[in-house]
Amino acid sequence: MCLAIPGKIIEIDKNKEHAIVDYGDGTKRKANVTLVDVKNGNYVLVHAGFAIEVLNEKEAEETLDLFREMLSMEEM
Repeated sequence: MCLAIPGKIIEIDKNKEHAIVDYGDGTKRKANVTLVDVKNGNYVLVHAGFAIEVLNEKEAEETLDLFREMLSMEEM
C-alpha cells in the first residue's frame, strides 16, 4: 500500500527544487517540488519524498484530521 500525506509548504529553497513541508503534528521534512508549481503556504500531497499534487487548504485539513483520528484509535 502506498500513502500520500498532505502537508503545508513552509519554505522553498532558492533553486525551487525542494521545500520544507510541515505535516501539522510537529513533523517537518524536505520534499522535492519539481513536479508541481507551489509557493509558501500551499498545501501539497507528498508521496515518496515528492510533492505530487497541490491541494486546497480544506481538503488538506480534512485529510490530516482523518489521519489524526486513525492514529488516536490505534493508541486505544
